[in-house]
Amino acid sequence: MSFDRTIKIAPSILSADFANFGQEIQAIEAQGADWVHVDVMDGHFVPNLTFGPAMCKAIRPHIKTVMDVHLMIAPVDPYIEAFAEAGADVITAHIEAGPHIHRTLQAIRANGAKAGVALNPGTPASAVEYLLDMVDLICVMTVNPGFGGQKFIHSQVEKVKELSRMIGSRPIHIEIDGGIDPTTAPLMADAGADVLVAGSAVFKGGSVSAPEVYGQNIRAIREAASGVYA
Repeated sequence: MSFDRTIKIAPSILSADFANFGQEIQAIEAQGADWVHVDVMDGHFVPNLTFGPAMCKAIRPHIKTVMDVHLMIAPVDPYIEAFAEAGADVITAHIEAGPHIHRTLQAIRANGAKAGVALNPGTPASAVEYLLDMVDLICVMTVNPGFGGQKFIHSQVEKVKELSRMIGSRPIHIEIDGGIDPTTAPLMADAGADVLVAGSAVFKGGSVSAPEVYGQNIRAIREAASGVYA
């Protein structure tokens, strides 16, 4: 998994057809998805319950790009090894999910995955200032985590700008999760983000029998985000 700052679209399979994950993943990758984003929720840290390591292991053979696993769970440390063994390329834990984020990030890397840290909307950019030598990705939540389809929180644009300045030339991805569509994507790309997670904005109107719609949606987000550099 090489590093670059080009715009990457990471469809969230939380918005896919749960009964058809394998074909859905193949469809979005064929239509231009750069990463596949897996939202893991525990019904405790966030008010929803989604996927576990077994499901991640089951879909791993279908993913040819990057398996980006976002752990919205607490505690997180006891489950890192299982998600790494399931094939996660990137494992992201929330800074709010436990008292020892350094230990969490060390465990992710020790298990062979890239280490990500996520920030809820109310958590300031300064919270990761002393973690920059330990992370490969910072995920900025632009909605409160727990459900797809929420409204984008615009105050997070300034947070991303601050993170971008803080990161400088370090090889750290800035990922945005929540409310991304062709309207909000350019705001975040302009602020310094390079990985855009999109659920409903990618999957709306499409299906495995009409995958070209996924491609149209992905291109619309990418072109909107890339337009800030035109």
